[in-house]
Amino acid sequence: MSTNHRLIAGLFFGLVCLLVAAPSAAGVDWPKDGWRVIETSQSYSELLANLKKAVSANDLNVVFDVGPTEAAAKRGIHIPGNRVVGVFNNKFAVDILRLSVPAMIEAPIRFYVTERDDGHATLSWVEPSHIFAPYIEDVGSSDDAKMLRQEAEELDARFSRIASEAAQGK
Repeated sequence: MSTNHRLIAGLFFGLVCLLVAAPSAAGVDWPKDGWRVIETSQSYSELLANLKKAVSANDLNVVFDVGPTEAAAKRGIHIPGNRVVGVFNNKFAVDILRLSVPAMIEAPIRFYVTERDDGHATLSWVEPSHIFAPYIEDVGSSDDAKMLRQEAEELDARFSRIASEAAQGK
């Protein structure tokens, strides 16, 4: 087999693997434990814009906004919209860092925006209290555990508010 044939065969195999590995969000069996999932009637781009607006309105910041969709398109590959948006702020970072250095590996907390086959988008996230639960159990004192739990619960409330506002298009 010539080098060109091997290259073409390799590219074809890679494309098939990518298409199989990149299903749309429709019919996704989302994990249950700690996950929140809201299917919306908004398009992917509308939900993404509304999410960013809701994050700002709730005194948090978009720390990163990444996904494979645009990079795949530049390579000539179409995959449904797929974006991870990291959200946090310095107040929570400092407070949590003072309580548990290891817990900060989890920051920023992420929202996940995915496009379904019908063109509408889904917003999902793992509740901060679920993410920080192992650190609450391992923190040194009961006072620190209580404060870390309170921080996580405050983040739960904000993330729920953000998701609700984004899903409603506010």
